[in-house]
Amino acid sequence: MQIVTPELGLIFWQLVIFGIVLLLLRAFAWKPILSSLKERESSIEGALRMADQAKLEMQQLKAGNEKLLAEARLERDRILKEATDVSNQLIEQAKNKATEEGSRMILQAREAIQNEKNAALAEVKNTAAQLSIDIAERILRRELTDQPAQQQLVDSYLKEVKLN
Repeated sequence: MQIVTPELGLIFWQLVIFGIVLLLLRAFAWKPILSSLKERESSIEGALRMADQAKLEMQQLKAGNEKLLAEARLERDRILKEATDVSNQLIEQAKNKATEEGSRMILQAREAIQNEKNAALAEVKNTAAQLSIDIAERILRRELTDQPAQQQLVDSYLKEVKLN
């Protein structure tokens, strides 16, 4: 292969055509290309500024949400503590009321038992007294029907009275 060297006239016309193309491109193509590049650059910068601003807003919202969440947790804990305290108070009141009611019922039961005991004792005493009277009456009737036994009874009573 052979290397071809261009002639001077060809180089001249190539330079002239290149200059004309360069002038045409500069006049018709570069200005629109550069203006579109500047528009694109400014829109990218605007988008970046908006993204930074959105990022800052998101951080602020996140901080606000965390603050609200912390406040909600504190409120929840406070409400749970109050509910626990109220529950404990209600349980304590119920225990106290049950204890008082139980004590009152025990006292009533003891009084009822004592009343029943007293009534039973009175009935036993009455029954024993009635039986004693019946037995004494039967003994006296039998002894008083027999004249010598009656005389002997009177004598024994008289001896006891004199001894005392």
